[in-house]
Amino acid sequence: MKKLTILSGAGISAESGIQTFRDGDGLWENHNVTDVASPEGWRKDRALVLEFYNQRRRQLHEVQPNEAHHLLAELEKHFKVQIITQNIDDLHERAGSTNILHIHGELFKSCSCNNKHLIYEQKDDINIGDKAEDGAQLRPFIVWFGEDVPLYQTAREIVKEADILLVIGTSLQVYPAAGLIHDIKDDCLLIVINPNETGFGYGQRAVVMKETATQGMKLLFDKLVNLA
Repeated sequence: MKKLTILSGAGISAESGIQTFRDGDGLWENHNVTDVASPEGWRKDRALVLEFYNQRRRQLHEVQPNEAHHLLAELEKHFKVQIITQNIDDLHERAGSTNILHIHGELFKSCSCNNKHLIYEQKDDINIGDKAEDGAQLRPFIVWFGEDVPLYQTAREIVKEADILLVIGTSLQVYPAAGLIHDIKDDCLLIVINPNETGFGYGQRAVVMKETATQGMKLLFDKLVNLA
């Protein structure tokens, strides 16, 4: 069975109603990204950061996977599928995908602010005073700007083995995730679904579909199955 690796980004979740900070003026829900998604922001105002992610978490309870999520899950019938996602939501899981690597963390998890290996399920709000078992404040289990991406090497190894790499809903502008595309094999088929310009320098190597995630997957699904 061929190995299909999917690299997904904010564009696929946006179609379910989850806002991306890359849109418009670069603000994320009217916040400067560094204020709510960096170690500096956490040190400056923990309450602001916690409430920001509490709002994101509440919203995640209200949205549903879209057709693109469901079509990606269907591909597991035809390929050995591995999803590497930059998204912190659980929409891939809810759509039925079973092999998902969240390289930027997960909104429905929390961890100790002193030890990221102390991880907890977190479906409700995190408040000031909520502690991990080591006595430290709980924080969102998110990889913030300026922090290491611990699963990056795992993602690289997955990409290196792919027979097909499908990039969907991301312009690959956030590093190190953007570097993953450079790890594909010489004979790996590279397909990109993104309505916007993609600037990662693969030129004619990539089959580029300037479509939204859902429309692109509807157009691509049968063609992909024929490659299995």
